[in-house]
Amino acid sequence: MVKTANKYTFEPDYAVAPGETLRETMEALDMRQKELAIRTGLTVQSLIRIFKGEQPISYETANRLELAVGVPASMWNNLEAKYREQLAKIHERERIEADLAWLKEIPVAELVKRQILPKMKDKVEQLRAVLAFYGVSSVDAWHAIWDEPAVVARRSKCFESCPGPASAWIRQGEIAAHAAQCAEFSKTKFQVAIQEIKKLTVLDPKTFIKKMQSSCAEAGVALVFIPEMKKAPWSGATKWLSPSKAMILLNLRGKAEDLFWFAFFHEAAHVLHDNKKDLLINNGKLRQDDAREIRANEYAAEVLIPHQFNDQIQKATSRNEILAIAKDLDIAPGIVVGRYQFLTKKWDFFHDLRRKFAWA
Repeated sequence: MVKTANKYTFEPDYAVAPGETLRETMEALDMRQKELAIRTGLTVQSLIRIFKGEQPISYETANRLELAVGVPASMWNNLEAKYREQLAKIHERERIEADLAWLKEIPVAELVKRQILPKMKDKVEQLRAVLAFYGVSSVDAWHAIWDEPAVVARRSKCFESCPGPASAWIRQGEIAAHAAQCAEFSKTKFQVAIQEIKKLTVLDPKTFIKKMQSSCAEAGVALVFIPEMKKAPWSGATKWLSPSKAMILLNLRGKAEDLFWFAFFHEAAHVLHDNKKDLLINNGKLRQDDAREIRANEYAAEVLIPHQFNDQIQKATSRNEILAIAKDLDIAPGIVVGRYQFLTKKWDFFHDLRRKFAWA
C-alpha cells in the first residue's frame, strides 16, 4: 500500500510589508522617492512609512499607485491585506506563547484520543485548537468563563478540584447539546416526559437511550451522554444553554442501572426546580451541605420508588419478592435491588438482578 506523505502548510514567522514590493517596482522603473511622491501626490515621509510597513496602503493610495507605476490597485490592496493578516498572526502567536503553561491543566491527550482535538506538533497551534474547542480567544477569556468568582459562587464545589478535566467534560456536553434539535422548554411537558422515561427502565440501553433523548428534546431538554474524563468521573451535570433550552449531561461510567437512573432523575430535578444560572454537577456522593442536591436526591428517589414501598422492599427475603415489587412498580428489578441494598446495607444481596451499563 502506498502512503501519501503528510503535508504541512508553511507559516512564516515574519511579515513582508507591501512597501518592499513598491521599492522593487521603483527600482525596475528607475524611479526615485521624490519623483514617486510627485507622481502620486504623497509626501516623501508617507512613502518612507509605507516602505517600513508603518503606514498602510489605503484604497485611495492603491489607486494612485496604479496610475503612477502601472501596477493594478487590486494587487496593492491584496498585498496590504495579507501583510496585516500576517502581522496579526505573529502578534497573536506571541500573545499565545505566554500562555503555553496553561495547556498542562487541560486533558489535551484525552481530547486528542477522542478525536475532539487534532494532534499538533506545534504547541502554539495546539493551544489555538484548545481555545477553539472552548470557543474563546484567549486563556484569560477561558478563566473569565470557567473560574471567575461570580461563576464559582454558582457552581458545585466538586468542580474546583480539577477544573481542566471538568470543563473539558462539560464543554463536550455543551457542543453536543447545542447541536441537538429541541423544542422550547416546557416544564409541563418535561414532567410528563419524566413519567414516560421511568417506564423505559425495563428496556435495554440500546433501546431506551434514543427514546429518552427524544422525550427530553420534545420538552426542551437536550440529553447528552459523554464518557467521563480522568479525575472527573462524575455521574451527571445540568446547565441551561439558553432560557428555553436545558442540558442534562450523563455518563454511563460502567455503573449499575439503579445509579444511572438515579443520576438522570437527579439532574431532571435540577432542571425543574433550580436557578437557570446554575451549573450543577453530581459527583455521585450524598451531600448534606447543599439544599439543591438534597432536594434533587429526594426527588429522584421518590420518582423511581415512592417512599411508601420502602418497608415492603426492606422486608423482602427472596428474589421472587424483588421481581414482584419491580413488576408492580413497572421498573427494572435492579432499581428495586439498589433500594433494598441502600435500606438494609446488605450490598451483596440479589446482586445478579442488578444490571451494569458500560460504554459500547
